[in-house]
Amino acid sequence: MSKYVKSLISDDLAKRLAGESDCLLVNVIGLDANHTMTLRRELRAKDIRMTVVKNSLAKRATAGTSLEAAFESISGPIAVVWGSEDIVSLAKEVVRLTKDETFEGFAARGGVMDESPLTEKQVHEVSKWPGRAEQLSILLGQILSPGATLSAQLLGPGGALVGQIKECGKEENESS
Repeated sequence: MSKYVKSLISDDLAKRLAGESDCLLVNVIGLDANHTMTLRRELRAKDIRMTVVKNSLAKRATAGTSLEAAFESISGPIAVVWGSEDIVSLAKEVVRLTKDETFEGFAARGGVMDESPLTEKQVHEVSKWPGRAEQLSILLGQILSPGATLSAQLLGPGGALVGQIKECGKEENESS
């Protein structure tokens, strides 16, 4: 492959990955064309993109970016997977697909998160974290919890006091 073609490919990959801060590297060796198309279709449905790339071209395309760390210790053929809502949902989808018998040979090999390289084991750990929506709901619950507790503490005794006053009022009406 000529230097000009390599330059075109690495420039195209750099444009595709522009603005991305997280990605995962996967193994697609062993998948035939039909299974690869099915895999790409499933990924596209979840706003995830995948491209098979030569390591040296990926290193050139990601040089100086937050994705550079992903390609430091990778060898052999790989595919880059990026997109989705966040790195957690991306990792969850990749791990789910690795367990699917249809895509035998598809496996996580690593990646990058917040400019830190991830190993295969770390990708599986990240997939067990709560996703963005789950984290927001946990945070919202933690924000609202003190107010709800205070409200319950104020309304509980106040409700008991109101009940006692009503009871006293009924006793006075009956005695009169």
